[in-house]
Amino acid sequence: MTGRGFYDANEVLAFLFELAALAVFAWWGFTRGAHVVVRLALGLGAPLAGAVLWGMLAAPRAVLQLPLPAVLAVKAAFFLTAALALAKVRNLTVAALLALLVAVNLTVATVVR
Repeated sequence: MTGRGFYDANEVLAFLFELAALAVFAWWGFTRGAHVVVRLALGLGAPLAGAVLWGMLAAPRAVLQLPLPAVLAVKAAFFLTAALALAKVRNLTVAALLALLVAVNLTVATVVR
């Protein structure tokens, strides 16, 4: 795989991780609370809040253009929150695996950039 092909594949993987994190936020939200209104609010609100924050701070065309270290901090916080949510609804091993894969992906993206 060429350098450009590797970069593109890593970017596609990064996008899939972003979608997975939003799905985890929804999963977490729909399993919290006893009342259906609470589950609906969290199940819909958590991924929406995550998507809005991502779009404002971490997306390639983010509303606020932050310096690279700040963008990496936002991404780390986003994915750490997703890993913690996954640990709550699934188990710690799966959450740790997600966190490790995302860390490798972000490292590769940063180095290749």
